[in-house]
Parts: sequence; structure tokens; C-alpha cells
Amino acid sequence: MGQTIAQKIIAQHSGNQTVEVGQIVTVIPDFVLSHDNTAAISNKFAQLPVDKVKDNNQLIIVLDHIVPPSTSEYANNHKRIREFVKYNNITNFYDVGRGICHQVVCEEGFAFPGALILGADSHTTTYGAFGAASAGIGRSEVAAVWATGEMWLMVPPTIKIIVNGKFNKFITSKDLMLTIIGDIGADGALYKSIEFYGHTIHNLSISSRMVLSNMAVEAGAKFGIIPPDDKVDEFIQKISRKPYQKIFADEDAEYENTINYDASAIEPVISAPHTVDNVVPVIEMSGEKVQQVLIGSCTNGRAEDFRMAAEILSDRKIADGVRLLLFPASSKVLTEILDDGTAQKLIQSGAILMNPGCGPCLGAHQGVLADGEVCVSTMNRNFKGRMGNKEAFIYLSSPYTAAATAIAGKITDPREFI
Repeated sequence: MGQTIAQKIIAQHSGNQTVEVGQIVTVIPDFVLSHDNTAAISNKFAQLPVDKVKDNNQLIIVLDHIVPPSTSEYANNHKRIREFVKYNNITNFYDVGRGICHQVVCEEGFAFPGALILGADSHTTTYGAFGAASAGIGRSEVAAVWATGEMWLMVPPTIKIIVNGKFNKFITSKDLMLTIIGDIGADGALYKSIEFYGHTIHNLSISSRMVLSNMAVEAGAKFGIIPPDDKVDEFIQKISRKPYQKIFADEDAEYENTINYDASAIEPVISAPHTVDNVVPVIEMSGEKVQQVLIGSCTNGRAEDFRMAAEILSDRKIADGVRLLLFPASSKVLTEILDDGTAQKLIQSGAILMNPGCGPCLGAHQGVLADGEVCVSTMNRNFKGRMGNKEAFIYLSSPYTAAATAIAGKITDPREFI
């Protein structure tokens, strides 16, 4: 029986010719990622019988979650991380302002076809957009990789999702992924790999593909892999940190399930409180008043996303009583939308342009919600308390829906602006 992409990548990184679903193997990842949680991980690392990390080039550390720090406690955490970086001579360190770790990893060439990347953040799955196998792991596991350079993985089964056809106006890969999660459930791909195929996927930009891989974990997936193509080569070949070879599934690879979608049948959808798989058509939620709209995060904080929002917001004003926050995913994205005029259009509409970073996604600063407030966000999670207040309500949407909602002051189908 042939091998899936996940099987082939795990086999290569474990020194095996092939691996079987359910097999437990020891792998050597190309890179292991951490962010502001590096401080907590370093405490665990200090309990191990080693002095320094085994391979300082294997680590990637990005300060992005609470940047700039909002309290002395967070500031001291950052200080400890910088000291840890200096002591271990970590070369792949990105300080406050560079951006969200998942965007930075891609822009800096760490994500490439065939790579195996593990990280202390669940949305490490993002790098599957480049044909990599990437997954979130626990903090103790990251400390163990720092010490040994390796860890164990169980080979996951794979679900094949095929999408063909063309999206209609104002429909995005975010609407597609929310639809998939709504269909299969938040645990529908638990400890499984998802492979995305079809003409629709092939025609997506790298930014739109990153949305799919990023949110694969919201269906429980270990990996969310898109077969690499010329677009990946164009993005990565000049910046890749290692030589790479594109890996594809065998024609006779075994899949646990195959699911087909018609892109033309996808409509604007929204994930209602308080679970990501509580997905309904936007039109069914129309009229729900909002106080805050957020465009950004590691899911939809790229230049493409802000340009989508500008299509609707340009020459219009956001509604009274609505706060529209913009969080670019990186300094590069910020520069891009400043240079092409996108940021100016959004600011003129009444938006507030923030610094690159995670913002209020984790609920610690820069846009925490008040009791009873409603937020429409392009983030990836809407659990109770996710944006810092258990008495608030978060809806997840595409940038188009978020922009339309900001103008109307209530949840609005973006197709009303066609």
C-alpha cells in the first residue's frame, strides 16, 4: 500500500523507508518553534540534566503574543527569554515587532516542502500550506526536543479533502474551512492528517492556503497538508533554510475518508459562539449588533486579507459605536499594506492600525472585550473567554464579512456590497 504525504515525511525524519498508520517512531524535526511561552518552557528545560540546548540552530523563537508587553510580569518574561537566547546562542530569534510566529516562520524560509516542524503552539499546522508536516506539541515536549533534538510521533491516518470549482464573489478559503469544520466537527480529524486537493486548492494563493492549514487543527488535525506546487517554489526557493524536495502522496495511498466539495456552493459562513464548529450561513445571523471587529491573526492577517477588507471599506465609514482593529501578521505585511495604500484606505474608514502581533486573540491585551460585547473576528477560535472575557461573544468570519459587519454595525453578508 502506498504512502500519504504525512507518512513519507515522518518516514524520512525517522530514518525509515516507510511507516504505517498507528506506528510510533522517533523523529528528528527540522525546527522546533516557541514564542512568549519560551519562558515557561525554559523552566521545564532547567529541570533536565543538560546545560544547554542540543542544537541551537533547531530552535525558532518569536516574541509575538503580548507585544509590546502590557505588564511588568510579561516584560520580565521577555527579558528572561532574551537571556536564554543569548546563553544558548540561538540564531533564529525574532524580538518584539517582527510579527506572529507562524507568519515569521514562513517569511524567513523555515517552512518548506518535506519539512517536519514541531511547535509549542497549536497553529503550527500552518506550514502545511508549503507541503510540510507541522504540528503543535506540549511545552514539556518542546523542552525535551531542546535537550535531545528528537521526540516520538504516532503516524496519523489521513483524510483527503477535494475541492473543485470556482468561488463566487466575496467567498474565501476562510468560508471553505469553516464550512469543513462545521461539517466534520471540532473532533472530526482528531490526531489525523488532512490533505487538500482539487483545482480550487491549486488556484488559491499561498496566503489563502495558509488559512486552510492553520485551521486544520480546529477540526483536531495533527497536520493540514497541501501538496506543493510552483507557487510554493516561487515563494520559498530563494529563502528556504534547507535544500528541499517536494513530497507527494502515492497514487495508491490509503485514506481513511475522502470528502468532496463544490467551491461554487460555498457561501459566506460564520462560526457562532462558543465553538468553532458552530457554523451557520452569515445571512442567518444578520442583524446581530457588534461592538468590535478584528481583522488579523495568524489565520487572516496577511496583505491579501487587508486588501479584501479594503474592497468593501474603501470610501466608506465604519458604523458608530464599532471599533475596527487591524493587526498585521508581520512587519513585512505592515510595510506592504502601507506601501500599496491599503492601510490608508482602512484607516480613513475609521479603523485602528495596530502593531504586528497576536493582539487580543489570546485575551491578554490590545482589544479585550467588555461584558456582553460582541466581536466579529478573522481569528481561528471563539471559545468562551478567548478574547479575555467569558461574558463576551466572538464570531469568526472571513475578512469580507468582517468588513461588511464593521460598516453596518451588525453582522452582515458581504454580498450586500456587490
